Amino acid sequence: MRMGGRGIRITIKIGLVAVVCAALWAMPFANAQQTVLMEPPVPLLPATLGKLTRVAEGDSGDGLGQLDAAGIVPQDKAVLSEDGLKRFAKSDYDEGTSREARATIAVFSFRDASGAISAYDYFRRDGMRAEKLGDEAVASADEVLLRSGINVVIVTHSRLRRDEVSTAAGQLIDHLPKAHGATGISPLLPTLLPQKNLDADSVKYALGPAGYAAMNGVLPADAVGFEKNGEAVTAKYRGGGTLTLLLYPTPQIAGERERAAENALANAGGAKVRREGPLVAIASGAWPSGAAQKMVDGVHLRTDVSFDRPMPLEFHTEIRKTYSLLQAVAAFCGLGALAAIVLGLFFGGGRALVRVLQGKPAYTEPEFLHIDLRGRPHEIRTGADAGPEA
Repeated sequence: MRMGGRGIRITIKIGLVAVVCAALWAMPFANAQQTVLMEPPVPLLPATLGKLTRVAEGDSGDGLGQLDAAGIVPQDKAVLSEDGLKRFAKSDYDEGTSREARATIAVFSFRDASGAISAYDYFRRDGMRAEKLGDEAVASADEVLLRSGINVVIVTHSRLRRDEVSTAAGQLIDHLPKAHGATGISPLLPTLLPQKNLDADSVKYALGPAGYAAMNGVLPADAVGFEKNGEAVTAKYRGGGTLTLLLYPTPQIAGERERAAENALANAGGAKVRREGPLVAIASGAWPSGAAQKMVDGVHLRTDVSFDRPMPLEFHTEIRKTYSLLQAVAAFCGLGALAAIVLGLFFGGGRALVRVLQGKPAYTEPEFLHIDLRGRPHEIRTGADAGPEA
């Protein structure tokens, strides 16, 4: 017993020494810094676009630090920051042979499509005509503004034909980074605006107080509650006033913002405020009699559910599940009854066939014990009535 205990102690000590040695050997590897190779992102602006060539090799930039170098004003920087700007690049282009035909192209790339839409509405000016470029685009005599997915592009040109600008913009759209998954989904809020008599050029979508104030929102920016992940869209209607829709993560936050909006519009005659779940609708301005209330009553929050793949086979309604269960039970009972009949015919009929082949009756078993109830019944007497046989 002593030798056994001593052997166990020696084994434990050897194990502890091995563990300590392994830990000491692994420490330099644990402390060593791992080298990770990071591939730089593809530049937002290529060297050539159609007939246009970048003026300088290193003037494209590719980061938020280029905002200051590009002369972006503080208000624009605040709005772009609210919208989730990730990358920025700006460069000058010309045709090479004709230095007078020039263009300055700025690209803003955002975290998701909501930020890009908000920035696009911020840069869009009144009077610009619609163009067929990207997801949406407008243009003036010397400027083109377009949005493609999560990217917003501003092209300011001089002495360039319209087709040359369109060709360059089309090549740039193919070069820009693409949205993946949920980042490419457009926001729900602008789609809730009633379309009747809507002035489409007046729609302004905002994700922060700077952008909301710059786009002439009807409420004070602090009353909207952007710090609680709120979003806002404002639109004007022909023959009416202005409709503002606010959307929040929860109905509780929307209730607080509804009361704040009512207090802010207390002195605005005719303004109507209505909440539906996390959505707040505000009709303000010069609406005809009863039109403001009708407008906010006509705004409803809808939830659209869509599937991008076929539904699995196990997706059934409760009625179909019950029907399938009863069908399975009936099939099981039917198979059980059929099996009983088959087995009965096999064993019973086979036994009868063997007896017939042996020259015996198929349906009698003389060796079986049986009770013959066909004879005369006998009386059984007990006690004093019983005879000597009892």
